[in-house]
Amino acid sequence: MIAALPMYDWPEVHDETDALWSAIGGALRKAGIDAPQALTRETGNLHAFWRRPDILFAQTCWGPMRDGLEDHVHLVGQPDYSGVEGGEGEAYRSVILMREGEAAPLSVTVAERRDLLTGRRFAYNQPDSMSGYLALEADLGSLKAFSKKIPTGGHRASIRAVMDERADFCAIDCKSWDLAKRHEPGAADLVPIAWTQPRKGLPYIAGKRVGIDKAAEMRAALLDAGLIVA
Repeated sequence: MIAALPMYDWPEVHDETDALWSAIGGALRKAGIDAPQALTRETGNLHAFWRRPDILFAQTCWGPMRDGLEDHVHLVGQPDYSGVEGGEGEAYRSVILMREGEAAPLSVTVAERRDLLTGRRFAYNQPDSMSGYLALEADLGSLKAFSKKIPTGGHRASIRAVMDERADFCAIDCKSWDLAKRHEPGAADLVPIAWTQPRKGLPYIAGKRVGIDKAAEMRAALLDAGLIVA
């Protein structure tokens, strides 16, 4: 069985990701679950990887889950986003970013920025991403008012598209924005103009081979260790 935490594993924070897995894996082993010592980082296409039955533990997004992935995995629990701006317990928000000098002061909701975003170019990671696409679409009701929608393949790439003036704005989940402020050169030239409504953050999952009973044991162990909140 394998484990992976690919969603926030920027190269600059591999040590932090490994430390998180050390805590998670340790809690699972304490509960009698044979968790691997090290993470798997050769995940390839994530949509295919998440469907591997030999996954003991991984993290995904609610967009793919609602598109059918939930039929191939067991939900283990939700991580705590309280440590970053825009997060609270199991919930996170996405921040809308524009270049400094082209943006208005920060507002509470995306709806208050509808006029500012109309006619502009939108960079997004994937069309099934809750934080990068679906949350903005839900809050606005539609994305038809944008002049262009530019797929980038990742949150970091969306940030760079705005920085490089290939796009006018992007939607980035609060934890990715926290990483960018720490590790992405040029991110200081971007400013947040709005937040999406709160939604459940990226869930932890187990592959089907794990079985529903063992997934429940994993959930109980991580709740007891304070490593998930729901």
